[in-house]
Amino acid sequence: MKTLNELLNQEPVFLNDWSESKKIGVLSDFEDVYITKDEYEATECPIPNKEYWLEKKAKMDKAIEDYKNVNILFASYGYANYSGDAWVLFEEDGKLYEVNGGHCSCYGLEGQWEKEPVVLEELKNRLEKGTFGTDSYCENEFATELKSFLGL
Repeated sequence: MKTLNELLNQEPVFLNDWSESKKIGVLSDFEDVYITKDEYEATECPIPNKEYWLEKKAKMDKAIEDYKNVNILFASYGYANYSGDAWVLFEEDGKLYEVNGGHCSCYGLEGQWEKEPVVLEELKNRLEKGTFGTDSYCENEFATELKSFLGL
């Protein structure tokens, strides 16, 4: 298994519904901003309502500032069958954490950013002896990619 330093020196991995949006997508979903990466990075208003777009950009600016010390290493979110499932591995202040989120069709991930410390050996155990990262119901399968990322 790779060391924390080795994990930090790798390119971050964003899978499934976050494969294109990267950190902006993660923050957008957990912070109830719901702006796409393209909309956020646009220099001219890409939607009919400019005031709404500027409001969303301002909210995303705040989220980026609030999470500036969060170094996302691996993130995956799947949404299918009217429900969603998300998992994020990140480093903050030299320590590893994870966030888990899920929802039915009525809601999203908003308000579920609750970090929990990660012990790499336990994560390895969950991947190798459990079913972690194999959820096919929400189409959030990431076990194979996470094993590779961790060097298992």
